[in-house]
Amino acid sequence: MRASLSADSHGGSRNAAILALCQGLFTCAISIDLTLTALTGWQLAPDKALATLPFALITVAGAVVTWFAAFLIQRLGRRWSFVLGAASCCVGGLISVWSVWHGQFWTFCVGTALVGVFQAFAQYYRLAAADAVAEAAKSRAISTVLAGGVIAALVGPALAAWSKDWFPAALFAGAYLVVALMGLLSVLVLVLFYRDQADPVAVAQSPSDLAPARPLSAIARTPVFMASVANNVAGSMVMMFIMTAAPLAAVACHHGIDDGAAIIQWHLMGMYAPSFFAGRLIQRFGLGPVLLAGLGMNLGCAVIAMLSTTLPAFYIALLLLGVGWNFMFVGGTTLLAQSYTPSERAKTQGLAELMRYAATALATLGAGPLLARFGWETLNAAILPVLLVSALVTLRWMWAQRTARTALVAGLR
Repeated sequence: MRASLSADSHGGSRNAAILALCQGLFTCAISIDLTLTALTGWQLAPDKALATLPFALITVAGAVVTWFAAFLIQRLGRRWSFVLGAASCCVGGLISVWSVWHGQFWTFCVGTALVGVFQAFAQYYRLAAADAVAEAAKSRAISTVLAGGVIAALVGPALAAWSKDWFPAALFAGAYLVVALMGLLSVLVLVLFYRDQADPVAVAQSPSDLAPARPLSAIARTPVFMASVANNVAGSMVMMFIMTAAPLAAVACHHGIDDGAAIIQWHLMGMYAPSFFAGRLIQRFGLGPVLLAGLGMNLGCAVIAMLSTTLPAFYIALLLLGVGWNFMFVGGTTLLAQSYTPSERAKTQGLAELMRYAATALATLGAGPLLARFGWETLNAAILPVLLVSALVTLRWMWAQRTARTALVAGLR
């Protein structure tokens, strides 16, 4: 049994590295789409009021598919489910190329929706890495996967700028061809190198694994699940809320358009670079302190943004926002991976990801109108109640953990 678990651990680390590469390819593809889709929609839309529809469909399609993706992964296995998601990106990119070339708005919407399908499946990369290793190694596996987005977050927008003029007769068609290529490369990597493996927890067959699967309502009431949602959902919601508005706010505060783009690049580095060490920090200091540090950084972002609108303040605030999101996301995902047994995995992951997608979509849609009506300072103040609720739920989980450990020690005496 010990040799089997050791082999699983090695295979889990290998799969995490492969999924990190897939995460990088996904981030490149999605950043190209997010950089150019609003402009392409404006160019193709028969009514300019529909210009942002293709952009919105990426998120909407992802939100719709994410619940079903969890059950498909359970039925087909991770490898072929991820291949299906990546193939959707390849097809979606090619449909987008054809649509741009022929000036077809509605088929372009189909293309971007398929990229949203890819996004839904790719969100399970980090969870697949966590499920394939023992509990002590989960945070490291999650961090490894997210680290794949570091270079891609910077390379993606550069690829968009480089490829958009490949075909002079069809502006942006070249960029969507690169999106299709990223999907194809993902398919090849997954088919050639990724292998499904048994969950080490399932192999170990602990008593909790042999118990009947709990109802989803019972799982959702546990402190560990609530803390995972509080950090994954709140962290992503706050991050998208502020990040979406930041470039517009920078321009409104008399900074240049290039400054707004540079602020977002700085923010992206904050989002992904900590993945190289977030797992180690969790192993050294514990999950609770790292989660609270992430919440503290988001609080720091809001305070700095409310106190100053200078360019350095934008840079520091958005950097803190990115690092805070990373700590909350890695920690929240680690908690999520601890909240279910193998038989409960699909429905628990599906619910958590659906909630995160819905909250993120609301934040993205609401950021612009709220910024226009209330301003940058009020927008940042609005995240404070969300952070407070997340902190309280996290502290409740930490207290439950401490109480359980105390009871265990008392029972052993």
